Amino acid sequence: MLSWFQAMMPKEEKFFHLFKAHAQTLVEGASALRDVLKGGDGVPAACARVVAHENAADEITREVLTAVRRTFITPFDRSDIKDLTTSLDDAIDQMQKTAKVITLFELREFEDPMREMADIIVEAALLTREAVGLLDKMRQNAHRLNELTEHITQIEDRSDAIYDAGRKALFLAHRNSDPMAFVVGVDIYSHLEKVMDRFEDVANRISGIVIEQV
Repeated sequence: MLSWFQAMMPKEEKFFHLFKAHAQTLVEGASALRDVLKGGDGVPAACARVVAHENAADEITREVLTAVRRTFITPFDRSDIKDLTTSLDDAIDQMQKTAKVITLFELREFEDPMREMADIIVEAALLTREAVGLLDKMRQNAHRLNELTEHITQIEDRSDAIYDAGRKALFLAHRNSDPMAFVVGVDIYSHLEKVMDRFEDVANRISGIVIEQV
């Protein structure tokens, strides 16, 4: 009887608006991170933008988790909502950590592969935003959602290849002259790789939700 009653109750749709707002912060954060890696005098301001977008994402995360506790009927499983929200937040958290390292070491110049990875991060953010925007009509959009999540996984593989090549080039450039530059550069590469790993986590969460719901 209770399950029948719950099925008849309208589901709380504001979750989808919050998911979309969260995904938008990822796009804006990724764009700011790409501006950071362009280098030059604009680096501090671009880092500050990354931090601002991460703070906005934290607010959305808190709102989602509060809504999960207070909402009787959720659009899909509560644990899936929490996991999706956490994975979205982890992606922009990692962008903020990248900006923090760059600020800490007062960097103004970056390697070309770092900028390539930043371009891929922006691409992943745009794909994620599209995928999240389709969740409110999951059944109709199942095919496109599968395409998007597969694409994110594919570009994460591409990012891994750039990451490996970039570290190798960094080692060859600095092994006999500036070990500290190598250490700091590897740290930046590692953070950028983790950003892409977090986007793959988001894609996996979305794929899992689609499988369960469709």
